[in-house]
Amino acid sequence: MELCTIDGVTYVSVPDDADLPINQPDEIADTVQTVVMTDELRARIKSHSTHVQLIDDRVKAKIAERYSITDELKQLRSAPSDEFDVYAEYAESCRTWGQEQKSMLGL
Repeated sequence: MELCTIDGVTYVSVPDDADLPINQPDEIADTVQTVVMTDELRARIKSHSTHVQLIDDRVKAKIAERYSITDELKQLRSAPSDEFDVYAEYAESCRTWGQEQKSMLGL
């Protein structure tokens, strides 16, 4: 899956268990290389990837299905409380879903 292009370099995510053919066309074989995923590169890819932006938007939408911005602010002001705990647990489950989605992209 294509993640993004930064400075003319296109980054893709290939699952570890992908069975890629050994013989690739020259235009691919001569340009493809594995990169070391440093924290800095991961952050750059995340900031440029439309897939990551979509995941982040979906996390926000999931939270907004139950809590408006006004409701979220109210929950934050009411902490600690049982209502806040319910809100925090739900919001965290949405963020966890997003992290899992990004992890499947290798991020």
